[in-house]
Amino acid sequence: MSKIAVVYWSGTGNTEAMASAVLQGIKKSNAEGILYSCDEFSADLLKEYEAVAFGCPAMGDEVLEESEFEPMFESCVSSLSGKKVALFGSYGWGDGEWMRSWEERCENNGIHLVGEGVICNEMPDEEGLMQCEKLGERLVEESERK
Repeated sequence: MSKIAVVYWSGTGNTEAMASAVLQGIKKSNAEGILYSCDEFSADLLKEYEAVAFGCPAMGDEVLEESEFEPMFESCVSSLSGKKVALFGSYGWGDGEWMRSWEERCENNGIHLVGEGVICNEMPDEEGLMQCEKLGERLVEESERK
């Protein structure tokens, strides 16, 4: 059985709702999923997981949250080789540029993404939550392929 971490930062609850839906998809696929806020997670914990989903909203000029999430994520980058990774997050303006930049950053660092990141404008609607759940399911499927 796969063990998967879901790590997120949320200021308004939007990305937290998405994280819960990703976790639901993982558990629906009979894998073990653990939910962490980014201040509870560190690169040292990565060795315990086959896969990880990272969630962060767009901040400021369409960047990752800079005081907590960005430093945590940067500390994990070099330890993500060989892991299956999924990205998700919410935004309130722009067109999702922060997600495209985040995906490109991962690809440039040799991180295996299981597909495009899931983004929701503001609070995720039913369709957005379903996409998050499917992202969790896809992460399990990919992690079990080895």
